[in-house]
Amino acid sequence: MSKRVLTTESGAPVADNQNSATAGVGGPLLLQDQHLLEKLARFNRERIPERVVHARGSGAYGYFEVTDDVTGFTYADFLNTVGKRTEVFLRFSTVADNLGGADAVRDPRGFALKFYTEDGNYDLVGNNTPVFFIKDPIKFPDFIHSQKRDPFTGKQEPDNVWDFWAHAPEATHQITWLMGDRGIPASYRHMNGYGSHTYQWTNAEGEAFFVKYHFKTNQGIRSLSSEQGAEIAGKDPNSHQTDLLQAIERGVNPSWTLYVQIMPAAEAADYRFNPFDLTKVWPHKDYPLQRVGRLVLDRNPDNVFAEVEQAAFSPNNFVPGIGPSPDKMLQGRLFAYADAHRYRLGVNHTQLAVNAPKATTAQNYGRDGLMASNAQGRAAKNYEPNSYDGPAETGRPLSAPLAVNGHTGTHEAPLHTKDDHFFQAGELYRLMSAEERSRLVANIAGGLAQVSRDDVIEKNLAHFHAADPEYGKRVEEAVRALRED
Repeated sequence: MSKRVLTTESGAPVADNQNSATAGVGGPLLLQDQHLLEKLARFNRERIPERVVHARGSGAYGYFEVTDDVTGFTYADFLNTVGKRTEVFLRFSTVADNLGGADAVRDPRGFALKFYTEDGNYDLVGNNTPVFFIKDPIKFPDFIHSQKRDPFTGKQEPDNVWDFWAHAPEATHQITWLMGDRGIPASYRHMNGYGSHTYQWTNAEGEAFFVKYHFKTNQGIRSLSSEQGAEIAGKDPNSHQTDLLQAIERGVNPSWTLYVQIMPAAEAADYRFNPFDLTKVWPHKDYPLQRVGRLVLDRNPDNVFAEVEQAAFSPNNFVPGIGPSPDKMLQGRLFAYADAHRYRLGVNHTQLAVNAPKATTAQNYGRDGLMASNAQGRAAKNYEPNSYDGPAETGRPLSAPLAVNGHTGTHEAPLHTKDDHFFQAGELYRLMSAEERSRLVANIAGGLAQVSRDDVIEKNLAHFHAADPEYGKRVEEAVRALRED
């Protein structure tokens, strides 16, 4: 069997891929060696800007299957029939570290899911925690700067991390999650995923509901202690990537069961917590979990760069029957995510195979730009409306309209009866066993004791005291003991 011929990018056969062309034996290289110049030029451009956050990631393809009837709450087509399957791509990630960082570190995990539906792609961008550190997107750049590498020292600084948290009391709930037992998942397969934000579902009658998504792992929750995480990160920085890849290659396909919490839109205004505050959960006793379907991953990407690194998720990719809520963090991300992809991958990133619709075809008037490949018919117009049978609007919104009132301005979110920064963090602490509380306290103290300024330490301690007196006392004592050593 003859070998396939190696060619240049223009398709010309390559005579020699081992030796560059020179001016005589041992002479200088020739500028006319197109194959050499093409290889070096491509090599120089093989990397694209890494994500500012969620840089280190893994991904896989699979499907979502509806198991329960939810048509009373949404008319989304991919959810309209029990047994219906939709192809998906799921990207997992760490948040704070760079592309070359280790997997087994204490950090939230991204859980970004793309549904290739018949009505276009639906992106659900969440984490492995149901809450987040902040609730207003104007604080997001500052938050990430405080968690990433310091511009002077070039490394993550406890002073920066805890100084920001000292000035962000709303972070106390997420800190309690992150520093607890689930802060370092044993693998991507052994953790839950959450939509985190509040979204809106609309049914066929136009009734609106607010929802939260919960993907419960069917493999069971497994986590690592700080010591186990450090050991694994040192031995195999790619531990989570290795586990996911090998599990699917063996046919051990990971799966999650999707549940949602559903709140009738009319109940939002008087709910005891602000239902659009990303730092808070809806207690299950108020809004029980309702099963929707099953998510299964069964195929690894063929090329990690093309399909994982270039995968682009944006929470503004909705489909009919699903829309946004007034969640301020979600509202900010509706712009920020898509804009990040335009910067990293170009304005035509939606034409890349992993990002393009699979169950339908994108039809619009976007033309040109870097790497444009959506060839239109020779007579296709690039404006709308037109008289040439171009794609036209439907006149039907994807979701119910959100009611607004009042004056424009930089307002704080309205307070609900139980709204404060600490109540839910205290509730989470009190749910923990004695052993879980001890590990939580040790994890917090280990970081906070490294802070150089006493006032920053005191501000953080005040947050834990406000969440629960025992919580605060134990953290304070543990920090003092570490600083006295």
